[in-house]
Amino acid sequence: KHGAKPYTKGYKGYQYATCASVNDVIAHGFPRDKPLEEGDIVTIDTVAELDGWLGDSAWSYAVGKISPTAEKLMRVTKECLDLGIAQAQPGNRLGDVTSAIQRHAEPNGFGVVRDLLAHGIGRDLHEAPNYMHVGKPGKGLRIKEGMVFTIEPMITEGTYYMTIDPDGWTARTLDRKLAAQYEHTIAITAEG
Repeated sequence: KHGAKPYTKGYKGYQYATCASVNDVIAHGFPRDKPLEEGDIVTIDTVAELDGWLGDSAWSYAVGKISPTAEKLMRVTKECLDLGIAQAQPGNRLGDVTSAIQRHAEPNGFGVVRDLLAHGIGRDLHEAPNYMHVGKPGKGLRIKEGMVFTIEPMITEGTYYMTIDPDGWTARTLDRKLAAQYEHTIAITAEG
């Protein structure tokens, strides 16, 4: 409606305009014909391009009534995103963002994926910095006004280890337990 187009269709051979990651799929799941079922959780990840600039966002959704574990996983993952964004202030460091996420997820009994990274974004999808959502406060790259990057915690019910399907894209939890993700693209301004 505003003239944007989906960026991922054709990106490095990816065939779809969105990623649709169901249950144990952490990220890069292919949209599929199989209907979702009551109790599933699904993350929809989209990248839009407008006037040569990119924005990347993901959100997890419940399909009907889900288990208490799935509800908690989704809630804690969204809280991780919010806690990370709150630390994305000029003068702070990326470790302040990532440690806030890790310090919330792990005490709640969840894993924080390490093999898929958050990233800078602008005219290219993956720009510097690339970083995991784990870290130590006060460490890492200093956050400065004008930076634009994603915060996208991928949180798992069990282990944070993952596998990649033979399709070369679909990332799943190694133990086949649930995963959720919430992501925003943020721009650092003088006010935060």
